[in-house]
Amino acid sequence: MKKNGFKIGLLGFILSLYSCGAYNFSGADIGTATSFQVNFFQNYADQSPGSTIVPGLDRDFTLALQDMINNLTSLSLTGSNGDLLYEGEIVEYKVIPMTATSDQRTAQNRLTMSVNVRFYNTTKDDADFERRFSFFYDFDAAASLTAIQAAAHEEIFERLTQDIFNASLGNW
Repeated sequence: MKKNGFKIGLLGFILSLYSCGAYNFSGADIGTATSFQVNFFQNYADQSPGSTIVPGLDRDFTLALQDMINNLTSLSLTGSNGDLLYEGEIVEYKVIPMTATSDQRTAQNRLTMSVNVRFYNTTKDDADFERRFSFFYDFDAAASLTAIQAAAHEEIFERLTQDIFNASLGNW
């Protein structure tokens, strides 16, 4: 009987926290916002020297950011007039050698991706920012970029979108 009382009490406590909006498990501080908008992140990295052209990179990153916010908040995704607006561009996407072998050959490469993000919160003026976010993925030089691209994008997108989310809505 005591176990059931404890479980019911704990469940009631969790539901009361969740339903009143005082706490959510992602730590997001959405304030009074009800919607968000993520504009298309244009890929300008392919215009700079040394960059690699990746078709669909801009679309995939935009969708990853939308998914992150959608999954971690109760906000509704909208195509215009969102309470929270994310916009920007991909400004860097390149592979550079990182380490060499004893015979002067590349042993490891690093894929780096950077995005410039502008965030506007119409419900909280002092929350707006413009900032660059960057992350990388190291891989064996014997592997081709196309061979590691899916895993690299998954890791890089996860980290970049999490950093953007934390900077805009994180309340830890």
